[in-house]
Amino acid sequence: MVSVGPELISPRSARVSAARRLAKRNFRGKERLFLAEGPQAVREAAAHRAQGTATLVELFTTPEAAERYADIVGAARDAGARVHLASDEVVADISTTVTPQGLVGVCRFLDTPFEEILAARPRLVAVLAHVRDPGNAGTVLRCADAAGADAVVLTDASVDLYNPKAVRASVGSHFHLPVAVGVPVERAVTGLRDAGVRLLAADGAGDRDLDEELDKGAMGGPTAWIFGNEAWGLPEETRALADAVVRVPIHGKAESLNLATAAAVCLYASARAQRAAGGSRSVTRS
Repeated sequence: MVSVGPELISPRSARVSAARRLAKRNFRGKERLFLAEGPQAVREAAAHRAQGTATLVELFTTPEAAERYADIVGAARDAGARVHLASDEVVADISTTVTPQGLVGVCRFLDTPFEEILAARPRLVAVLAHVRDPGNAGTVLRCADAAGADAVVLTDASVDLYNPKAVRASVGSHFHLPVAVGVPVERAVTGLRDAGVRLLAADGAGDRDLDEELDKGAMGGPTAWIFGNEAWGLPEETRALADAVVRVPIHGKAESLNLATAAAVCLYASARAQRAAGGSRSVTRS
């Protein structure tokens, strides 16, 4: 059994109240803290540091979870986080899920300034423009991470990166790659283009076909994919900013692909093309 602090019995304790408020965006922004739930997210949070500072600040764990995930609780303590042994009631009160897994971490914000992303000369970037559903945003972040992307950019019209649903959907990918938030679409496009990145807008009505672009060998260079709103896609003014508007071909009878699926197809297509072109892009991480 991992040694932790005293059990927190009352959901009305100051520590629990402070953590529970982080479910609301205005409190997250004020404190620059967010919640990460479940063993995978907490494990990644405990291992993450930004500019020498540990990301995980506090961990609330039930006695059962402390035993089951003793390695994670130990890693949290090693990272300097305050670990609270809490009752099931307390953890459920903090959690935003229907079936809590017994671990809830409080983490520092970890978004990266857009200028730092540009300075790193990225080769593969996902830009979320007007994406409003937090589950979709988190899933696209996970897809970008899996495809080996260098960064994700959320525009000022997109959902909050730290929405609990977005954090859950990313399954720990929040802690794996740089993410810039609140970037105006025009600034994102201009900055990436000036950094030598080709801008491709993903749209089902695009005049270019993804398969044809791959066959022509046109996708081996640095690329940023712009993904739009789940319901209405990209507005015309955003499409016009891109170097090309590309559609994922539908070979069967499906009406369309959802946002996360289309993003996965596009990002993996670019990752494969970049490897074939002699780049160092890898979709396998050790």
